[in-house]
Formats: sequence, structure tokens, C-alpha cells
Amino acid sequence: MNQFISDATIPGAAFWLTGYLLSLLLFFTPLAGIMGWILFACLTPVMAIITYRWFRRRGLPLIYFAQIAVSWTAIAVVLDYVFIVRLFRPAAYYQPDVLLYYAVTFLLPLAVGWYLLGKGSGRSGTRAS
Repeated sequence: MNQFISDATIPGAAFWLTGYLLSLLLFFTPLAGIMGWILFACLTPVMAIITYRWFRRRGLPLIYFAQIAVSWTAIAVVLDYVFIVRLFRPAAYYQPDVLLYYAVTFLLPLAVGWYLLGKGSGRSGTRAS
């Protein structure tokens, strides 16, 4: 399988599926009204760690991470629409928690890529005066 397709689909779909399954569990609890915020707070650090570990030893350009960001966001938007909006027809799905989730899904691969590029160039993160 093409490496880009693997990088775009496996983590992107896995992140979405994890959130989806956990949201189905939380839906039947008293926390259903804030489940988006709970999932966001719990899963964002996990996504960051997995993303870092997935890409850490490959020395990829930032444009690659931008393409991954677009792919992961597209996967999240399309699967949310098909399996939440169309299937369950919620009154108002696209609330701030969902929009923030889309933003983080887009920004996370870029942030990891930027960090890895800086780390690989030997910069210490401090600025010379």
C-alpha cells in the first residue's frame, strides 16, 4: 500500500472510530450533553502522542503533514456527516466542540510535523540574542 494512503487512512479512520464509539457509550449517560468536550479533552493528548510516534522517524516535509491534515479532516467531516448527521439526524450537530475537533484534527499533524522538523534540524528551541 502506498505510504501516504496508509498514513492518511489508518490513523485518520482510527481516531474517528475511537471518538465515534466512545460517543455512543457516553450518549447513554448523564454526560451526553457535554460528551464532545469530554472526548475532546481526553482524546486530543492521545491523538498527539500517537501522531508523534507514527511519524517520528521518517523525516517528512511539512507539505506531507499538510496533506495528512487535509485527509484526516476530510475523513472526520465525511464520516461524521454519514454516520452521525444523516443516520441520527441530531437537531444541532455542528456545535463549537465539533468545530474545535475539526480544527485540532487539521492542526495536529501540522504541529507534529513542525515539531519534528525543528527537532531534526538540531535546534534547541532557544533564540540567539
